[in-house]
Amino acid sequence: MARLEGRVAIVTGAGKGLGKAFCLGLAREGADIVAVTRADMEGLQDTAKGVKALGREAIVSQVDVSNEEDTLRMAREALAKFSRIDILVNNAAYYYGVTRRSFTEITGAEWDRMMGVNVKGPWLCARAVFPAMKQQGKGKIINLASEVFFTGSQGFVHYVSSKGGVIGLTRALAIELGPHGICINAVAPGYTDTEASRTIADVSKYDTSRTPLRRLESPEDLVGIVNFLASDESDFITGQTVLVDGGRAMH
Repeated sequence: MARLEGRVAIVTGAGKGLGKAFCLGLAREGADIVAVTRADMEGLQDTAKGVKALGREAIVSQVDVSNEEDTLRMAREALAKFSRIDILVNNAAYYYGVTRRSFTEITGAEWDRMMGVNVKGPWLCARAVFPAMKQQGKGKIINLASEVFFTGSQGFVHYVSSKGGVIGLTRALAIELGPHGICINAVAPGYTDTEASRTIADVSKYDTSRTPLRRLESPEDLVGIVNFLASDESDFITGQTVLVDGGRAMH
């Protein structure tokens, strides 16, 4: 039997890139999927089609993760369809099309949007699914951080800061969620070849000489760790941040 058979996973930012890969990866392990996005509904439908082709159920939901009512509706829709929520993957982030610029040139509005989506979003989504996971006595929450928290990144002070916030959120919530049997961990990817990354830089020019594995990361490189953290195999792991970047940053 697949290791996630009978489980239900919510994945935010699921219209393309990492989110789509996570949906398909979790479905291959037996999970039914609630695929969530704010704007890319066409991509979301394609993700759901891919999940169903793997023999699993999927529903889609248009959600702004920085909006509390949207996240509460997301949880209600998941429970109405599947009667349970076992896994939450907080993948949605403000990253697509972000322009690199000095910290002195970033506007307050852009800073607030970054924090609203990247830090407030995972907090609100965790709050939304918590009652169901608490009632079940078990749950898995996986937050997407980033290698840039460990290395910094020129012109990305708001993004780097937000991913530091994700790691702090993960550690703090681990303490509060642990007594309810809920594990929460973060995954920190390196620079990954996705549609969003291609709006930031030319992926073909990425310098892999500093990466011990000597290649650019792909979304599929992250599926294994997410499936592991979503499964029973990680039941005694919480509050951790796992770097998946080919060895570029080590801690």
